[in-house]
Amino acid sequence: MTLIRQDDVIHSVADALQFISYYHPVDFIQAVHRAWQREESQAARDAMAQILLNSRLCAEGHRPICQDTGIVTVFVEVGMNVRWEASMSLEDMINEGVRRAYLHPDNVLRASILSDPAGARKNTRDNTPAVIHTRLVPGDTVEFQVAAKGGGSENKSKLVMLNPSDSIVDWVLKTVPTMGAGWCPPGMLGIGIGGTAEKAAVLAKQALMDPIDIDELRARGPANRIEELRLELMDKVNALGIGAQGLGGLTTVLDVKIKDYPTHAASLPVALIPNCAATRHAHFVLDGSGPAEQHPPRLDDYPAITWDVGPSARRVNLDSVTRDDIATWKPGETLLLSGRMLTGRDAAHKRMVDLLNRGEALPEGVDLRGRFIYYVGPVDPVRDEVVGPAGPTTATRMDKFTETMLAKSGLIGMIGKSERGPSAIEAIRKHRAVYLMAVGGAAYLVSKAIKKARVVAFADLGMEAIHEFVVQDMPVTVAVDVNGTSVHITGPQEWQQRIAVRGA
Repeated sequence: MTLIRQDDVIHSVADALQFISYYHPVDFIQAVHRAWQREESQAARDAMAQILLNSRLCAEGHRPICQDTGIVTVFVEVGMNVRWEASMSLEDMINEGVRRAYLHPDNVLRASILSDPAGARKNTRDNTPAVIHTRLVPGDTVEFQVAAKGGGSENKSKLVMLNPSDSIVDWVLKTVPTMGAGWCPPGMLGIGIGGTAEKAAVLAKQALMDPIDIDELRARGPANRIEELRLELMDKVNALGIGAQGLGGLTTVLDVKIKDYPTHAASLPVALIPNCAATRHAHFVLDGSGPAEQHPPRLDDYPAITWDVGPSARRVNLDSVTRDDIATWKPGETLLLSGRMLTGRDAAHKRMVDLLNRGEALPEGVDLRGRFIYYVGPVDPVRDEVVGPAGPTTATRMDKFTETMLAKSGLIGMIGKSERGPSAIEAIRKHRAVYLMAVGGAAYLVSKAIKKARVVAFADLGMEAIHEFVVQDMPVTVAVDVNGTSVHITGPQEWQQRIAVRGA
């Protein structure tokens, strides 16, 4: 009978979470590289190049792949022959591992978990608690699958109760375009089929723990209906032309993973959960011999990628840019930003809009007249860093604030990730503002462009406080111009047509 010790669980969970914060799974790195090699859309190639460069930088620097270091999800299979040397419950052991990982002084991870979600939404400050799924199984070991799931991709999860005669493929193809690019493609789709509503969702999440193997499946051929479905969905989703970061291109998904379970004769539950370009998961087994060890990839496993914005990139001084200047920027154009910008996410925007609607002044240090705001919640700095990884958050969450911000604050530009919705695009067009896109999944790379950082307002919000950044040559793409033209609409439309013509 195996003896599992409390400290071994805590240490192993903490080590795994630190490990996955800066090491992509090798299968993911290789899949993105293959997609980059065959991609024909320059915008998509540039986005994937930044993701691959960021991945290697994080592996070398032991800093997070993404500023959103995720909500921890753990699947545990406990052998029924196991004995425990522990004073804590299994959930408490896991959460202590999470706490230690996220507060590690050499690689502080962003605390994103809020208690009282329908009320005060107060940050727990250590990213606990995790979401834990436990099964008792035959055996004398304890097996863990640990993941850190970013909010941008988790927010795009979908669940439907289809009729038994309905087409799963049709539903997925109708649903994926509604997800936009906030889940930071290219990534994986996890699909759960059967059981009940909650079982399908758990299956979809667990499917994302499997390695990318679609090319191997294609080479050997499908052996059952689920494998046939994976290949069909892989091809048809990529034919939508959404592409990396939603900019249009050949690769939207790197793999489609499916798990199923028997279901009621009257039911066909289907859940779809995407994984983003910050795919993070680890697997380990405790057998009583001590804590588990993670084995890092070799630097040789990372492709030799170089990326240059090119001679056509326009340099912009944020301290002197004017409305007349931004009116000359073209959709899809690459800019290199230098100068001062402010930051703000959901909580900060709500406070600012409430102040503006009451006719009150914004806090001292928050003067948005003629300025840009960056939608970001950075990781705390360590060692000699100015700021930790600081990639963009999903811009659509700020859509409902955009009209007020542009009308009342003097703001002329916004920076985030993924598309803007119709109301935000109309506000941008109406006020002759612009929206710029930074690459989601390249947070450490982006942080290298930030030369100074300080909190200027709402310090109580933690990572959601308003910062002032001084940046140098921060690369962005003009995603919505002053006329309301959005590359997240025109790009996928163009590439869907190209792919259709090619396949005709």
